[in-house]
Amino acid sequence: MSQTITGRMAAHLHAGFSPPDAVFAKAALCLTDFFSGAYEAAPLEWSQQAAGIGVPLAKGAALIAAKAHFAPADAAFANAVAAHGLVREDMHTGSVSHLGVVVWPALLALMSQAKTPVSGRAFLAAGIAGYEVGGRIGAAIMTPELGRLFRPTGIAGPFASAAACGVLGGLSAEQMQSALGFAANATAGFNEWPHSGGSEMYFHAGAAARNGMIAVQLAEAGAFAAPTIIEGEAGIFRAIGRVAPPDDIALFAQGDHVISAVFHKKAPACNYAQTPCQAALAAALKFNGASQDISAIKVKITDAARLYPGCDHTGPYRTVLQAKMSIQYAVAAAIAARAITEANYARIGEAEIERLIGLIELSVDAGHTAAYPAKQGATVDICTSGGAEFSATLDDIQKAGPAEIEARFARSATAWLGGDAAARLVVFIEQIMTCDDMRALNRLSIATL
Repeated sequence: MSQTITGRMAAHLHAGFSPPDAVFAKAALCLTDFFSGAYEAAPLEWSQQAAGIGVPLAKGAALIAAKAHFAPADAAFANAVAAHGLVREDMHTGSVSHLGVVVWPALLALMSQAKTPVSGRAFLAAGIAGYEVGGRIGAAIMTPELGRLFRPTGIAGPFASAAACGVLGGLSAEQMQSALGFAANATAGFNEWPHSGGSEMYFHAGAAARNGMIAVQLAEAGAFAAPTIIEGEAGIFRAIGRVAPPDDIALFAQGDHVISAVFHKKAPACNYAQTPCQAALAAALKFNGASQDISAIKVKITDAARLYPGCDHTGPYRTVLQAKMSIQYAVAAAIAARAITEANYARIGEAEIERLIGLIELSVDAGHTAAYPAKQGATVDICTSGGAEFSATLDDIQKAGPAEIEARFARSATAWLGGDAAARLVVFIEQIMTCDDMRALNRLSIATL
């Protein structure tokens, strides 16, 4: 085994790792959140587009948006797109990546073809490995400047998918090293889409999930990838980041797990719009007056939020996705609606929201920037025509907790699968830590016999 970054990662994963029960529980919550988003977004246009290009296969993998079995790689692609479809997925701030929408679709597709039982703990352990590798590599390479050009999930995602599938598939250390090398060659996704309202963002996750699976299949078949793909003279750091790589990227450093640092969004919007709209809602509730009396809105954010493509955007909004990326839209809609829900994004073009957007002054706050990425703070000041000012500061994002995640999972599964099928699925996921054979998810997740 070569002493390269991917070589050391592969050796570590092959030697085994023992997460504590709390980390397994976090992984189960991440899986729950994945299903929640995929079911709720299943009817949406991009979810159906991704499902529509798949190949049906009787003994294939469950494809949620089609409620049928498809070729595994096609199911992984489409399920990742659906899970990303609400823009309400889990988030790893360090890598600026949504790892769950990549890892779980790939694992579910791979598991559908397993010849022997897969325990719940083995399945979750593979997921933990995927988050770890994708998050560590993504955090090492991504910068705010790089994020203006490349989609972070498109960079970290294939590594995450390959690591997860490689662990579940029992790859040797040599095979895992090559799988990570092929995953590096499959990184993709440019951040031009926010500028024109393109829908590429949804499909970045699908490509990452599918490509990581393919990387593992190539390694299993004996294909060999460059061991120096991270740190080599044409490796990913110098090719994409245009910087020298670190000496090492350690997994589970100091006993920490990337998945433990992942948070779950409350609002169906970009990560960087979360805290600003939450602070705006808090300020609006203090004001408790008619929005027509507002004369100015000051929004203070991190520099990373200002720099990320599509976040500092006052419109016009050609698509819902452009509005979900925009801090200005999120703030204005939260103030107008006195709430933060999916319904806010059905109000694009409303005169009062447009007026409020025009009142917003967006600026970078040094304190919030210094605290990033450990915290993502924001401050919103609402000024009225009568001279009053109502302010709210949040030091960090208000995150969805287990009860909220489990409730929206049960609600979305019921809406898509029906009450009885959803109830069976909810019980199955609740008992995942003691499950002897996860392969039943290939039926339960789409309510087939």
